[in-house]
Amino acid sequence: MMVQAAYDSRLVPGARNAIEVCLAVQSHQRVYILADRVSETIAQALADACRRVGSPIRLEILEDHVERPATSLCEALMAPLEHSEVVLYCVRPMADELSHRQQFVGTVERMGLRYAHMVGITESIMCQGMRADFRKVDEVSKRLLEHARRASKIIVRSRFGTDLVATFDPDRTWRKTSGIIEEVWSNLPGGEIFTAPRSVDGVFVVDGTIGDHFGPKYGLINHTPMVLHIQGGYLQAATCANKDLEREFWGYCHRHRYSNRVGEFAIGTNLAVFEFTGNLLQDEKMPGVHIAFGDPYGSQTGADWSCGTHVDVITGSCDIWIDSLQVMEKGIFLADQLGFDYSYLFEDPSVVLDLEE
Repeated sequence: MMVQAAYDSRLVPGARNAIEVCLAVQSHQRVYILADRVSETIAQALADACRRVGSPIRLEILEDHVERPATSLCEALMAPLEHSEVVLYCVRPMADELSHRQQFVGTVERMGLRYAHMVGITESIMCQGMRADFRKVDEVSKRLLEHARRASKIIVRSRFGTDLVATFDPDRTWRKTSGIIEEVWSNLPGGEIFTAPRSVDGVFVVDGTIGDHFGPKYGLINHTPMVLHIQGGYLQAATCANKDLEREFWGYCHRHRYSNRVGEFAIGTNLAVFEFTGNLLQDEKMPGVHIAFGDPYGSQTGADWSCGTHVDVITGSCDIWIDSLQVMEKGIFLADQLGFDYSYLFEDPSVVLDLEE
């Protein structure tokens, strides 16, 4: 019998937000949480939030069944999906584990389960980004989505040197993953709109965080930004003062066909996230722009290609124009253009706590 791990009470508000607001779990719905050992306290807080609403809960720990890095998941970890209505994945990423996440998410999608993807979740994120008022984040996301769905191009510039033009295909779908999980699964904490672009051209300066295993390994790279040159939607060059990072990133983006192709263009919409932390799960939700090389999440965006890698990169302090409409200046949404205000943040429950990982 699994011994329940003790956890900090400050995790409780974020856990309840995930279960009661984001996933809207009902007492009759069976919940399955797949976690790893380092995320076990968070998983236990989420499990207790399920018990609070009366929902049956099953929690499995990855390392109890497979060695890591795990490229695939065994039957013992996949079988519980057959008996669940709601699923959460709370695992810190390791190199070469994208394939098992694709296996898990692909099954979730085929079964139509309500799903929260919490790759890289930490206690600090549970006490900051996961305490956001996701109903407000959803409102902002919807306003932005109205403009993005009609856009033929989006221009992005930043104080660090990003100067980028992304163009879009009307046959591709823009998705909203605002934290309120409705039509498709979502990352938690939520707060972004995204699609697979037709093309991306220009310079993208990564002064925030890099996804997959790069975040835990290199953290926030604002002191050694990486400059990416992109043409026709493909990565042409990458330069960074940290040569180990430069070589490793370039190699990752050339593992498979399309590993060097921009598969995702996204705008963060979580107004409760104010600064980069070095953790992609939260950092990509901060108002601004991130792109990803590799898999375009074709099941959601309608892109007709796929890839065995996917790595996000973030640029900060952006100016953004959707066609001719400027919607962001220096990382701040222009509220009058989007029809919302920031006043609710004065009473927002989000906090920044320094918790030891």
